[in-house]
Amino acid sequence: MKVMVKSKEELLQQLSDSVFEMDDENVADVAKEYIAAGYEALDGVLKGLVDGMNRAGQMYEEEEYFVTDLLVCSDAMYNGLDVLREHLPQEKAAGAVNYKCVIGVVEGDTHDIGKNLVRIMLETAGFEMYDLGRDVPLQSFVQKAKDVDAQLICLSTLMTTTMPGMKEVVDILVKEGIRDKVKVMIGGGPLSQAYCNQINADGYAVNATGAVTLAKQLVGMA
Repeated sequence: MKVMVKSKEELLQQLSDSVFEMDDENVADVAKEYIAAGYEALDGVLKGLVDGMNRAGQMYEEEEYFVTDLLVCSDAMYNGLDVLREHLPQEKAAGAVNYKCVIGVVEGDTHDIGKNLVRIMLETAGFEMYDLGRDVPLQSFVQKAKDVDAQLICLSTLMTTTMPGMKEVVDILVKEGIRDKVKVMIGGGPLSQAYCNQINADGYAVNATGAVTLAKQLVGMA
């Protein structure tokens, strides 16, 4: 008896739905079925898993999903990524830039849910991510960016008391003479575009999906 192979579109929808519907247990099986059918892993990530995360992010913005829901969605996304990642094309196109991003929660703040979501989204968008975690000493952002030759630093905080640390990171970049080489993106509850302008950062993202679009613009990624 011949086994019917599901269409690419059908499996992409299943991948998206698995993330969106917080099905972190079955998403890996769907991802395996997708690969076994011979479909492209990159499409599975971007048009399946990331699509589901984008839908979840939209529900969060509409206050239909809670942060805890997004975390389960991200778990599902990671479970799918674990299967698809090894099938992603390893070689970059000739002349392609390897975009590197340092991300973390600024010193004094331990809230990292938003930062983790942004890291996931940027990782799936093709950035090589260096996650410093939470409560990160300000100099560490700059040092890591220098060590790995990163083009982007993403700073996160949910506390007004730690916001000045973001300006300090920008100032350190200026002091060390590499401000023109490294873009700075900020995000978090109390922040705004006005604050971004005030501290001379390069961009402010309202949410994780917006962060991907902005990050690509800042580094010139196609």
